[in-house]
Amino acid sequence: LMSFFFFSAGNDVKDIFASAKSGDQYRALKIVIKDEQLTLGASRKASKKWDQEYDSLVLPLLDDDVPCYVLYRLDSNNNQGYEWIFLAWSPDHSADDLSLSGYKKHLTSQAAPLPLTAAEEELRQIKLNEVQTDISVDTKQQTLQGVAFPIHKDAVAALERFRDKKINYVQLKLDAEQELIRLCGTEPTELKDLPMRIPKDTPRYHFFLYKHSHEGDYLESTVFIYSMPGYKCSIKERMLYSSCKNPLVDMAENNLQIEIEKKLEIENGEELTSDFLYEEVHPKQHAHKQRFAKPKGPAGKKGGRRITRPPGEKEEED
Repeated sequence: LMSFFFFSAGNDVKDIFASAKSGDQYRALKIVIKDEQLTLGASRKASKKWDQEYDSLVLPLLDDDVPCYVLYRLDSNNNQGYEWIFLAWSPDHSADDLSLSGYKKHLTSQAAPLPLTAAEEELRQIKLNEVQTDISVDTKQQTLQGVAFPIHKDAVAALERFRDKKINYVQLKLDAEQELIRLCGTEPTELKDLPMRIPKDTPRYHFFLYKHSHEGDYLESTVFIYSMPGYKCSIKERMLYSSCKNPLVDMAENNLQIEIEKKLEIENGEELTSDFLYEEVHPKQHAHKQRFAKPKGPAGKKGGRRITRPPGEKEEED
């Protein structure tokens, strides 16, 4: 038999609901169940457009072991006031569904005339994650706005030095508490050193200048590596790094003019062998089969080359 439980709302929930309904101060409200009562877990105020701060406000509210409800205010209105999104979080579910891309995927699936296959849904989500955002450089504060987390000025300076080939390696990390992308290291790194730069228990972003030869030419190719050591990281950490990845790449390419030859996603440094990197940067081109097979020559031993001339043409004498 299925059982239903009903919980009453505490005074703190009632008060903040009344305040949130009548104004635009609050962007996100986290509601938890404590002592069989709905209680306010956290609140976040609005500072940007709803989609520009969605992931940076919602994802940090999700705990790995505590279910909760999140109400997120949109900028659109109806006849009752602002419209809100109701999110229900359970640790045994995927946090992908509560991210901005997950919400957009939900809207898309609702509008689709027919259910999509798992592969189609995955492709649609990838395309949604690759939507370009308006990213600009704020020179006054030395941060790059428009990503899920701003980039610290030291990280910006390191990427500029990397672009100018003054250094050949940059490692970046997320500071979830301060909501920043910070510089982690710029050690001189050769290909043989690269696997040792990949942490085994935490995600990282890497920019590596891959120096090599291809078909007789010396090349220096920029490779962006997103290292995510599987389920050794929390759901929140995986979601935050995934959310910041594409805007970071867009910023590097469009604002800092770093030409990225290849983007990789790996679980551990052991994958970064010289053969693997070479084949990723220069994938083998598979020749297409000829539409018509070349006719075979006559059977038996090949004779000498035969020369034919038009009738009446005489052979010149030596």
